This record gives sequence, structure tokens and C-alpha cells, in this order.
Amino acid sequence: MPQTDSATSTSATPPIPRARPWAVVLIACAGQFLVVLDVSVVNVALPSMRSELGLSALGLQWVLNAYAIAFAGFMLLGGRASDLYGRKAMFLLGLGLFTAASVAGGLAQEGWQLVAARAVQGLGAAVLAPATLTLVTGAVPAGAARTRAIGTWTAVGAAGGAAGGFVGGVLVDLLSWRWVLLINVPVGVLVLAGALLWLRESRAAAGRRLDLPGAVLVTAGLATLAYGIVQTEEAGWTAPATLLTLLGGLALLALFVVVEARTAEPLMPLKIFRTRAVTAANVSILLCGSTSFGMWFFMTNYAQSVLAYTPLQAGLALVPSSLSVIVGSKAAPHLMPAVGARNLAVLGALIAAAGFAWQSALTADGTFLGTILGPGILMMAGIGLATTPLAALATSSASPGDAGLVSGLVNTSRTMGGALGLAILSTVAAAATPAAVPSGVPDPSSLVPGYAMAFRVSTAVLVAAAVLMLLWLPRAAGRRSPEATMPR
Repeated sequence: MPQTDSATSTSATPPIPRARPWAVVLIACAGQFLVVLDVSVVNVALPSMRSELGLSALGLQWVLNAYAIAFAGFMLLGGRASDLYGRKAMFLLGLGLFTAASVAGGLAQEGWQLVAARAVQGLGAAVLAPATLTLVTGAVPAGAARTRAIGTWTAVGAAGGAAGGFVGGVLVDLLSWRWVLLINVPVGVLVLAGALLWLRESRAAAGRRLDLPGAVLVTAGLATLAYGIVQTEEAGWTAPATLLTLLGGLALLALFVVVEARTAEPLMPLKIFRTRAVTAANVSILLCGSTSFGMWFFMTNYAQSVLAYTPLQAGLALVPSSLSVIVGSKAAPHLMPAVGARNLAVLGALIAAAGFAWQSALTADGTFLGTILGPGILMMAGIGLATTPLAALATSSASPGDAGLVSGLVNTSRTMGGALGLAILSTVAAAATPAAVPSGVPDPSSLVPGYAMAFRVSTAVLVAAAVLMLLWLPRAAGRRSPEATMPR
């Protein structure tokens, strides 16, 4: 009988068959692509949504944030549930919920219906996403092959976020805004069919129970903290309501830590943070995610609002950036043995920082080559180079029973970093934008200073992330694959 990875099998549950690892990786990556795509795909559809559903400016913001907050807030719960109740079961449940919510959002007749559907989409994504990475690592044996599979998973996830503007632009121009959500339905049904056919159930920590108090506290804490940051754009950082919300979120997270330290079967065993690679890699992923989500938001708006591109033109203009993040993610596994995981992550962050610094010089009459193509390629290639080794370092250091949890933590770090980063960068951009003219209709060029400041702040964040990686990520990762040290 062939050897199997103990992280994905028990005596009571058969392992994912090694005969079809390509099918498992394909299905898992398709699910990951869908959930990440929906973080950004609605950006170019917002004006159409506003005109048809009568959404306010705050309502438009919540079309984006309801998804991101639910996605990030429930991710740890989804990761632990996949360990306890089965990776295939959680994949099917999450994808089914995500697909059904896409139908509801695409058919929404009122603004609140759309926001509610986006929140349920985020919940489905939170259940689905942690299972995707665990399925990938369970389908491919440890070593170089698994590093390449993680690179593929990272590239597909990055491509989902990167392709959002292009896919949304095509659908809005050719069909309507509703299809940015309805397109998930046929794709989701196909992936569900493939999962039913090819995936085999696997789980870890059989017999354990789900830590519901911990799940409620961490979800409420993350959601409250994110809500407080989102509100700063309208109310400001010093408003009493903002401060109370932020302090409430921090208090809930502190209470979560206390509960987890006293619970026999915690949702988040605090011991995993004793592993240097897990902690350092997730903090680094959070910082990189805080800049990459904002990049797509500001670049899409810059192309349409300042350079007067149509949604389709804006999407096409960002295709090279979308391809560069895929190239960076796929190149990383080949470079890691020679350069080292830590060094490659640092190099990727610095390349991305150079791109953000270049982008911060954007002007109201910028050219495609100088203000979109060149900086976009540097920004996203660097993010791709950095994220793959960070994800590999984090997941390779997990104990077998915590594989789904650590996978969920990686996704939580990236998505919550993106949600919080976008809220903060939007506030920074708003503060640096000149006041509207008396007519209330701003000159498109007035948006440029705010966008430029957001890119400058992102540059500083990435430089700080590179320094943190250099000092904090373990040197022992050295010049070999992180998977070489994974427990067997």
C-alpha cells in the first residue's frame, strides 16, 4: 500500500487518490479562482449597480466590503471545519452556498438584497477557500512537486484577483452588471460536478468538536474591526462611533485569545504561533495583501475616472499586470531552491515596492506605457514572487492536524489584509484629494493626488514588509524547499 500524507488521511477516511492529483489540483484551483475573483470583479460594475438599484455611495462601498469582511471573518472557522468535518464536504458546502448567493445577487431588485447576497457569498467563500489549499497539499507528495502545486494555487488565486477588472469590464460592456455575479453559476455547477466525481473525503483530528465560542468571537472581532476601518472614510478616525467600533473589535479579539488559551479544543491553538515561520509568513502575507487589493481598486478607478477608459478598455489595460502576477507565482518554485524561500520573498516585496513607487508618479494625462503597463507589471510580478514562498513556508510548518487551520489562516491574512488595507488606503486617498468644486462634480485630475498618496503609502508598507521578512522569517528555510521539513 503506498504511503500517504498523514495530514490528509486517517484510518477511517481514505486518502485523496494519488492517481489523479492533476484533477484535485484543477478542482481546488477553480474554486480558489472563483472566490478571489469576486473580491474585485464588481469594481467596474459599481456605476451600473448604483444607477439601477439606487445605491448610495456608502451602499456601493458595502457591495465590496460585505463580501470581503464575511470572507475574512469566517475563514478560520472554515479552516477548522475542513479539518473536523472533511475537506470534500466543506468544499461542496462552501461552493454550493457561494453559487446560490451568486444567483440571489444577480437577480437582486433592491440595494440591500445585493449587499446581503454579497455577504452570503463571502460566507460560502470562507468555507470553501481553506479546503482548496489543503486539498492541493494533500493531493501532491511533499517536495518539489508540492511546491509547484502551491505555486499553481497561488498563481490562480492571484489571477482571480487580477482578472476581476477585465472580466467585469467585458461582462458589463457586453451584457449587464448582473452577469458579474451570474457568471459564477455555470462555472460553479461544473466545479461541483467535478468535485463530486473526483474528490475523496479526508479529514484530520477525528472526534474533536468545533470551538463555537472561539468561532463567534474571532468572527465578530474581525468583522467589527473591519467595519470600524471602513467607516473612517466617511466619519474619520477620531469620531466617537469610529473609536468605539475599533476598540470593540480589538476587545473581542483580545477576549478570543483569552478563551482560546483556556479551551481544551480551541479553534486557533495558540501554540501554532510559536512556530516562527507560521507567524512571520502570515504577517508578511497580510502586509502584501494590504497593498495588492488596493492596487487593483485604484488602478481600475484611475483608468476609468481620470484617463476616461471604458470598463472594457480598463480591463484590457490591466491584462499584462494580471499575466505578470501569474508568471511571478509560477516562477517562484523554480527560483526557491537556488535563492531560498526567505530571500525570494524579500526580493519579490522589493520589486513590488519599486512598481508602487513608479506608480505614485502618475499624472492626469498619463500614458498607458508609463502609468499602467510598466508599474503594473513590476507591482504584480513582485507580489507573485513574494506570496508563493510565504504560503509554502506557512503551510509546511503546520502539524498534520492543523493543516486546514493554517490554510485558512493564510487565506485570512491575505483577505483581511486586503480589506483593511483598502479601507485605510481609501481614507488616505480621500484625505489627499482636494475638496470638490462648488458644483459638486470634481475635476478628474483632482483625484490624482489622492491616488498618488495611496501608492506612496503602499510603497512604504512593502519596504517595511521586506525588512520584516529579512529579520523574522527563519534562516533555516535556506536554499531548500520548505516542504522538506514538513512532518511526515
